[in-house]
Amino acid sequence: MNFFRGVMGGQGAGPQPTGAETIHKLCDRVASSTLLEDRRDAVRALKSLSKKYRMEVGTQAMDHLINILQTDRSDSEILGYALDTLYNIICNDEEEEQDETAQKQSDDLGAQFTDQFVQDPEHVTLILSLLEEFDFHVRWPGVKLLTALLKNQCVQVQGIILVSPMGVSRLMDLLADSREVIRNDGLLLLQQLTKSNAAIQKIVAFENAFERLLDIITEEGSSDGGIVVEDCLLLLLNLLKNNSSNQNFFKEGSYIQRMKPWFEIGDDNSGWSAQKVTNLHLMLQLVRVMVSPVNSPGASASCQKSMYQCGLLQQLCTILMATGVPADILTETINTVSEVIRGSQVNQDYFASVNAPSNPPRPAIVVLLMSMVNERQPFVLRCAVLYCFQCFLYKNQKGQGEIVATLLPSTIDANSISAGQLLCGGLFSADSLSNWCAAVALAHSLQDNLTQKEQLLRVQLATSLGKPPVSLLQQCTNILSQGDKIVRRGSKVQTRVGLLMLLCTWINNCPIAVTHFLHNQENVPFLTAQISENLGEDERLVQGLCALLLGICIYYNDNSLENYTKEKLKQLIEKRIGKENFVEKLGFITKHELYSRAAQKPQPVFPSPEQMLFDHEFTKLVKELEGVITKAVHKSSEDEKKEEEVKKTLEQHDNIVTQYKELIREQDAQIQELKEQVASMSSQNEQMQTTVAHQLSQIQQHKDQYNILKLKLGKDNQSQSNSQGDASHVNGLQTEELTQLREEVEELRRQHTLLQTQLADKDTLINTLKSEPAESSAGGSDNTELLKELETLKGQVQSQSAEIDQMKTERQELLRRAEAGSSDAVSSSDGSLDAAKMAEVESRLAAQTTETERLKEEAKSLSESRAELEQQLASATSTVAIMQTEKAKLQTEVQESKKEQDDLLMLLADQDQKIHGLKQKLKDLGEMVDDEDDLRDQTDDDYEDDEDED
Repeated sequence: MNFFRGVMGGQGAGPQPTGAETIHKLCDRVASSTLLEDRRDAVRALKSLSKKYRMEVGTQAMDHLINILQTDRSDSEILGYALDTLYNIICNDEEEEQDETAQKQSDDLGAQFTDQFVQDPEHVTLILSLLEEFDFHVRWPGVKLLTALLKNQCVQVQGIILVSPMGVSRLMDLLADSREVIRNDGLLLLQQLTKSNAAIQKIVAFENAFERLLDIITEEGSSDGGIVVEDCLLLLLNLLKNNSSNQNFFKEGSYIQRMKPWFEIGDDNSGWSAQKVTNLHLMLQLVRVMVSPVNSPGASASCQKSMYQCGLLQQLCTILMATGVPADILTETINTVSEVIRGSQVNQDYFASVNAPSNPPRPAIVVLLMSMVNERQPFVLRCAVLYCFQCFLYKNQKGQGEIVATLLPSTIDANSISAGQLLCGGLFSADSLSNWCAAVALAHSLQDNLTQKEQLLRVQLATSLGKPPVSLLQQCTNILSQGDKIVRRGSKVQTRVGLLMLLCTWINNCPIAVTHFLHNQENVPFLTAQISENLGEDERLVQGLCALLLGICIYYNDNSLENYTKEKLKQLIEKRIGKENFVEKLGFITKHELYSRAAQKPQPVFPSPEQMLFDHEFTKLVKELEGVITKAVHKSSEDEKKEEEVKKTLEQHDNIVTQYKELIREQDAQIQELKEQVASMSSQNEQMQTTVAHQLSQIQQHKDQYNILKLKLGKDNQSQSNSQGDASHVNGLQTEELTQLREEVEELRRQHTLLQTQLADKDTLINTLKSEPAESSAGGSDNTELLKELETLKGQVQSQSAEIDQMKTERQELLRRAEAGSSDAVSSSDGSLDAAKMAEVESRLAAQTTETERLKEEAKSLSESRAELEQQLASATSTVAIMQTEKAKLQTEVQESKKEQDDLLMLLADQDQKIHGLKQKLKDLGEMVDDEDDLRDQTDDDYEDDEDED
């Protein structure tokens, strides 16, 4: 201890050792001391010197400190000192007072020590194992040290952690630590760990990172939270950006719905803190990551649908129209809404319905366009509004039609400001940026929409009082060809580029628009003059766009104007410009430095307004048209004719192919239907085969049972003696026959009883029919025949009953004889009968056999008679049913005739009353009236009596 007091204590009498010497002595003490306290004090002293003498400590003590981490795992205090010392020599602390040179030296020193430390992957694995220690003085320095290693050598350390067993899982456990310091530094560690490493990002995501991070954000107050919320959002961005797997996991886990409360702002939007602005900005970026245009279309569309269904889009539109929102938040919100609605018809329709809270209410699109064409608004805000308008019209033909409709004469409302009016105002204003933005916005209204290109040709503009209106197309070309007033002014290059992009988009793939453009006699000379001149660098882009416009006029020319057919325009280019020169000027567009920047992504992001020259969609158009225009210019008339023939042939071929495709589709449908039928029939066949197999198995079982019984019967017969066997065999057969006859007789008895019951029912029915009123003559004759048939049937049944009784008597006699025969057979088995008795028994058995055969014949004849009776009974039943039907018809007719007679009686009674009244009047007037009333009354009485008899 005296040594450490000498090192760390006051001034001594002798010369003081240098820092390097002191560090050397401390390292020796760490390496050679046997007492833990001495090593701990030495490591503590190294920690205190590690910031001032960083180079010396790192060079001399790193190996000793690593050895301490490996050997002294039981003492948390010395582990903490060692980890802190390593952190001090590896970490590059950015101090404000350091100049750039000193800071660069510090960074180089940290990178050098980091390389030395991670040369052995076991050192990083050792730090990971120490993070399992719950002691604060070990875990916290370990987290900071690992974070510093990742900052200095990210890729190498990531690789070591990735292959380390449970390495990422140990780091994820830091988020569950109850000590906020460790949890917050764990967030910083995971930020460094997940940078640009998709594999680690996936592992972290599947370790339930989304759930934990969103819970922390909610606990910390969402957008109103502090720096911890910012760290969580940065980590979420690392996990989701350019990682389709994690994005899909985030969406499928319903985490998009949990983002909606982040954007719920109150009515009082004053006093936005810098931290809240930062948090909300990161939250908006997180939404944009999920619907970015660089994602796959299917994934973006699914996220857009979820954001609309959960109300997130509605909440963003509320912020968009709110007051008091900071400019940068408003700009980022506009960009976010743009990408949420881009290409989604449902979201675009909803955005079109949003109104600003003004008096009177105005559509949100109109309010945003007012900001875009206002030169006093910030440049980034105007770019964001343009991007929002482009996304609203992207693959939205309905929206394109609504925008163009606001420019048509029939839909213009003088009392309100429309989107079309704002675009036209911006197109012809004095601000070149407004000109460019309005031209690009109008071009997006026409993108891939032939109908709206033709509709826009109808737009008429009033230029000044007393002059006739001109078309929008004519006005655009007039501005381009005004001469030196505009063309030669460098500040108006942006305006001309915007107008040329609008014209190229407008007439592209629209022969009618090409014809309208060529109809103005000044347009072609202006374009050829612009292309043929040798101008400066600023004008070369304009020349290239003019060449593109003229090339479109050639490629999509329908030859409707004699002066400007395809061939004549190509001849004009060859004479005035030269084909090679034309193609060279056309290539100026793609060679421009701003062209490649605009082609990278749809969002217009420019450092300054002067560099805002190209639109992303227009770069696609240039790439598509450059090659075809070059070919069209070099082609001769013969080549064009051949190409047209080839096109016609291809069209015919396509038609034939289409017909064959339809035929193949029909055949595929038929084949599919037949396959289904075959499958169903196969299943039925299998079921039938199964049934047949089952039945065959049952038949085989019955055969086996029959064979077994047959064998048993044979064995029983062999066990008896020959004489007894013969008698028993004959007797047994006779007994079986008798049993069968009994069964047949019983069956005939049951059938006889059933026939008698049915006959009794028919008798009852016939008696009922007899008791009813007399029917028609035809019905009577049928009834008589039916009665005769029934009497015949009764006779047959009675005769069969007699035969059955006779058979009963014979059966009893046969039974008696069989019993007598059995007793004789038993007595003969005792050996006391002689041969005469045996012969008598045999004769009696023969007689009984003959009788049995006769009874079988009689039973067979009775069965046939029973079948005939059943057939006759069925015919009688059908006859009775017919008779009942005819009876019902006759009863219905009688009822109807009675009803008609009642109606006639009522009419006659009314007529008699009228006649009686008239006669009475005549009598009162003194006229003589014949007394016919009595005669009429008598006639009526006779008629009623006849009716009663009937």
